[in-house]
Amino acid sequence: MRLGMKILVLFCLLIFVVATGLVTYLTVTEYRPEAIEEAEMLQSGVSESATLQNNQKVLEDRTLRIITWNTGYGGLGKDADFFMDGGEGVQPETKEIVQNNLKGIAQELETVQADIVFLQEVDVEAKRSFGINQWQYYWEKLQLNSAFAPNYRCNFVPYPWPPIGKVDSGLATFTNFSPRQAVRIQLPSPFSWPVRTANLKRCLLVSYIPLDDSEKELVLVNLHLEAYDDGEGKAEQTRQFWKFVENEYAKGNYVIAGGDFNQTFPGALDAFPIRGEADWEPGMLQATLPEGWQYAYDTQTPSCRLLDKPYDAETTQHYVIDGFLLSPNIEIQSVETKDLGFVYTDHNPVYLEVTLQ
Repeated sequence: MRLGMKILVLFCLLIFVVATGLVTYLTVTEYRPEAIEEAEMLQSGVSESATLQNNQKVLEDRTLRIITWNTGYGGLGKDADFFMDGGEGVQPETKEIVQNNLKGIAQELETVQADIVFLQEVDVEAKRSFGINQWQYYWEKLQLNSAFAPNYRCNFVPYPWPPIGKVDSGLATFTNFSPRQAVRIQLPSPFSWPVRTANLKRCLLVSYIPLDDSEKELVLVNLHLEAYDDGEGKAEQTRQFWKFVENEYAKGNYVIAGGDFNQTFPGALDAFPIRGEADWEPGMLQATLPEGWQYAYDTQTPSCRLLDKPYDAETTQHYVIDGFLLSPNIEIQSVETKDLGFVYTDHNPVYLEVTLQ
């Protein structure tokens, strides 16, 4: 009895020491971004004078083609499930799966040849995507000016089992224009210590495009709001997001915000109702907007699917949580979610065409 008790005490002590050490390590190494930081940049192979000419043509041509797409770090294709959505998966089984998904995403982006591309869940170095620098990969394929803002940096995410491990991931914006500046703006986090240490630090990635012969700028906002909180985190992040875009419009700027809102758009639940009480349920975006502001989204095709199991078109839960918000001086020409069958990621790309007024 005494030997058994000693072994039990030693085992509990070992667990305590390991847990304390892990929490201490995560606290010391926690990613703590400033409220506003310069974003990382990659320049296209096109000369600066050529991209500046594109800036000059914005107010002449006025029509822009834009894509937003959550790429799921190349690891959430049609055969994937994910533990946070009720599945069991933590990471893809092989590097080849990630490579094939990245290839498919890049081919679609190359085909469309948009003026502006908003991507979310882009890994630069992560165990879950076998260390592939996806931002670099997409940049080499698209050869556009690009900005990157990390929203998930942790040396070791200790859950579930096997653990997620190292993650360095974020938002990437690509454009054939020449940005004056790109900044990362920190959003409120709903998580407290110690959970916060290994969790996402959500943000806005903002690119400023100067327009020739005008004091106005084209302000591009790439976003990916909170997913797995009690709802207040998304609400607070959305409030800060709205404050930012309204301030930019008040300056006379054109504002195009796109990304994964993790909230459903007005009328989308009528098209794709929540089937089960146990399923992940998105928040609701406000239905009434300030005068002139518009959402741009498509309820004919889902933009996201639940990852509780491999994809099945008939039984998988669908959502419309990806789209755009446009300032009153921008007119929607068309918006379409392209149905790619969730082959490469758990999101479909949303295509938008707009005219500047």
